[in-house]
Amino acid sequence: MGKLVVLTLLGVGLALIAERLVKFTQKSNAFREVEPVERHNCHLVEGIEYGSEDIDILPSGLAFISSGLKYPGMPCFAPDEPGQIFMMDLNEQNPRVQALTISDGFDKASFNPHGIGIFIDKDHTVYLYVVNHPHMESTVEIFKFEEQQRSLVHLKTIEHELLKSVNDIVVLGPEQFYATRDHYFTNFLSLLETIMDLHWTYVLFYSPREVKVVAKGFSFANGITISPDKKYIYVADVMDKNIHVMQIHGNWDLTPLKVIQLDTFVDNLSVDPDTGDVWVGCHPNIMKLFLYNPEDPPGSEVLRIQNILSEKPKISTEYANNGSVLQASTVASVYKRILLIGTIFDKVLYCVL
Repeated sequence: MGKLVVLTLLGVGLALIAERLVKFTQKSNAFREVEPVERHNCHLVEGIEYGSEDIDILPSGLAFISSGLKYPGMPCFAPDEPGQIFMMDLNEQNPRVQALTISDGFDKASFNPHGIGIFIDKDHTVYLYVVNHPHMESTVEIFKFEEQQRSLVHLKTIEHELLKSVNDIVVLGPEQFYATRDHYFTNFLSLLETIMDLHWTYVLFYSPREVKVVAKGFSFANGITISPDKKYIYVADVMDKNIHVMQIHGNWDLTPLKVIQLDTFVDNLSVDPDTGDVWVGCHPNIMKLFLYNPEDPPGSEVLRIQNILSEKPKISTEYANNGSVLQASTVASVYKRILLIGTIFDKVLYCVL
């Protein structure tokens, strides 16, 4: 009798996993082919070869680019090379990338940068916050940017039991930020979690005095950014293919306002400070990302969302490519008429709008 019960439960479990696997395949846009939307005034940036997962741009036009991400299940073409932070001055006629040096005392060999965020103090000092995965753990590193020396001075490492599997960050003040957790499990069960579509990930608020979950129920909480007036937070749920709009309260809690459903896998989000438009780096066919084939690579897609707080936001495709030019786009950031498109493991595309 005991064996029968065990076999029955095993059969039910396998049937459930099989059913979820079929749904996951359907959900993954496995058979979607990218309809190209090319821009004429674009070129690949020289000097970045192994990814540009997140890009953040200062009001002055200096762009920070995180590169060299090693992420479970994703292709990595330089597994033994530490990650880097690059910089570009978008005011230059032909801007070039430069790797920023990092101060001594920081473990550069295990540097594995993911999402990044910028904070500018009242005295105009620039601080760069970096989600880091040393040895596949999660920390938030705080650096002071020295513009003249083109360097980063490491100030502090933030760790917390809720800061697990961190993906992206938006900085609110000194040592104060929202962060997204993209997986509940941090081991081999994370794949099963994705297939089973468990919706156990969340948005976290961190400060030296308080750490708390402020939004939950995401399948795969990914990119996060803030509106220009600092009243709203936008969160990408990559596996549910949508963007959550949330209102910020005085105690830093978040209230959901609406969800914008899309037909592509949304990764990182950025906001045009001049217009409030949200620019989205996307994966049109995520199955090609999970089952990487250099002969049929994952494509890239960039969306622009205008009037995101209105009843009918305007959504336009600003760039789409089947991977022949740019593979696995993650982020699109704008400065004036310049668009930078970053990727998980590929190059950076520079476009003039």
